[in-house]
Amino acid sequence: MTLESIAGLYNYWVVIFLMMTGFYIVLARKNLIKSVIGLNIFQTSVFLLYITMGKVDHGTAPIVPPAIAAEQAHAAHGTTEAGHAAVGHAALEHAETAQGLAHDVAHNLADDAISHGSELAHASTEIIYSNPLPSVLMLTAIVVGIATTALALALVVRIREDYGTVDEERILELDRGE
Repeated sequence: MTLESIAGLYNYWVVIFLMMTGFYIVLARKNLIKSVIGLNIFQTSVFLLYITMGKVDHGTAPIVPPAIAAEQAHAAHGTTEAGHAAVGHAALEHAETAQGLAHDVAHNLADDAISHGSELAHASTEIIYSNPLPSVLMLTAIVVGIATTALALALVVRIREDYGTVDEERILELDRGE
């Protein structure tokens, strides 16, 4: 492994550093508040790990490109003309308005596709999409992490009220009656 390839994995080095720091704080500190902080640092390293693994080089969000949207708008334009015979007068007015808007959007998108050259027209076969699932899962994990941190700190406050300390060893001594 070259130095360049090792340095290229800096995200993973950050994850390892944060994970070990959080793990050390949890194990070495007997203060309950510091333990909660250590768990949060450890949890943050897990978030970074999943987000780093979910990153795709040159990937883009899974959003429909303008060229494909233009094709869909043209297809929708044809289906609205076929459905006009079956709708009532009020619905016909709304459909004509929607058809006009769809036609305008499709026309503008088609003009953009033509002006940007053929690479935009064939974009659907060349696009690399990033999977949004890891990011979505981490957003959920962040919400759960905040809730569990709040619960842990509430428990620490309650323990402090009962024992008068947040030091784990002193709490164990008081529980044993020493």
